[in-house]
Amino acid sequence: MTTSPARARTDAAATPTQPGRVSERTIRRLGLGLTTGTLIWAASIFTWTPDPKGTEGRIGDLAGLAFQLGVFCLLTIQIKTRATGKSTVLLKVEAVILGLASIWSLLHGVLPTNLQGAVWLAFLDICWPLSMLGMAVIAVKLALTARWRGALRWWPLVAESWAIVTVPTSVFLGDGPATWVGGTHLLMGYATLGVLLALRPKLVLPQH
Repeated sequence: MTTSPARARTDAAATPTQPGRVSERTIRRLGLGLTTGTLIWAASIFTWTPDPKGTEGRIGDLAGLAFQLGVFCLLTIQIKTRATGKSTVLLKVEAVILGLASIWSLLHGVLPTNLQGAVWLAFLDICWPLSMLGMAVIAVKLALTARWRGALRWWPLVAESWAIVTVPTSVFLGDGPATWVGGTHLLMGYATLGVLLALRPKLVLPQH
């Protein structure tokens, strides 16, 4: 009889871990984060004029920031689930552009008026529409990759066409109609997408 402790087996197969695995609970929370941020921005769009000034404008900027944080929730789910395929380069590039746009929203909402028109801040402002166009590209790639299933495979195409729908409306019909089109599109697109993620998280997870 020996009193030596048993040696740990080195030939046993290690339990595999799935990189980027995300729980249904986390997806639900992130989905609700997307919906919440979208509702905040949509409310500000419906409440004030298309190009508000002063305090109203600052509130609008910060409401836009809330939406951008919601989109970060969506990007997190897409990265964790490899929604666009094995490579996450496209998603991470979008995260950088969206991050710069978010910095603009924050700074434009809190900086003194004389600094809001600074040239360096205008560069960040360009990232706002670029980030929305980037989300549209991601939606197409996501649908083609088909890792998400059911309504969640296709609804990002609705949500992430926001810039494609709203910008031409503003150009051809003016800011007034664009306000209602943009706000309504947010509710139908991103806000609904967040609810779908919260209700049906299994549709974005790998099937076993």
